[in-house]
Amino acid sequence: MFPGFTPETIDFLWGIRLNNNREWFLEHKQQYIDTLYEPMKALGKDLFQPFIDRPGNILKVSRIYRDARLHHPLPYKESLWICIRQDVAWWAENPCLYFEINPDRVHYGLFWWQGRPATMESFRKHIAAKPDEFLKLIADTEAAVGQRITAELYKRPKQAEDPRLAPYFAWKGQIGCVREEIPNPELFGPELATRVADFFEKLIPLYEYLNFFKT
Repeated sequence: MFPGFTPETIDFLWGIRLNNNREWFLEHKQQYIDTLYEPMKALGKDLFQPFIDRPGNILKVSRIYRDARLHHPLPYKESLWICIRQDVAWWAENPCLYFEINPDRVHYGLFWWQGRPATMESFRKHIAAKPDEFLKLIADTEAAVGQRITAELYKRPKQAEDPRLAPYFAWKGQIGCVREEIPNPELFGPELATRVADFFEKLIPLYEYLNFFKT
């Protein structure tokens, strides 16, 4: 069960931002494990419970270490995240539900970074064939979460015969419904898992709909 993050979690994240080197990290490695990595794994386990019986979903928990193959000048990340997604080749081309914490804030929700052009074309054809189903899903989701679904838009959007679909034919990538919280007493405690789980639950219908187009 998720015990909650603590002020020491944020202290560590600020520390790694300001002291991104091996010596500092090794001195604070136990703080990383106790206040960040282990709580994040517990949060992921709690959030994944509704997906255990949903075929194809997996849980990923990131690590603080950067991939040396990327030749990044800094050895450690200054954030940690968990991701619930389908077991696909490349996460960025497919929808996911995620939670991430960094020194400034936590943010969580649904995100689809960039579908392949063929995937987005399939998406447009599908919503054009069943516009009422899609529009109801969007309206129900936005009403449930109390915020809009946003996206990066094409500069020259594809033309939609149904004018109601024009905003969605313009979707290019970075499709998301994300909530942010800055560090405050409500961030430090197990209740955070309840808030995130409730948000995820309201996003599941849209998450599963978009996963119809996974690559």
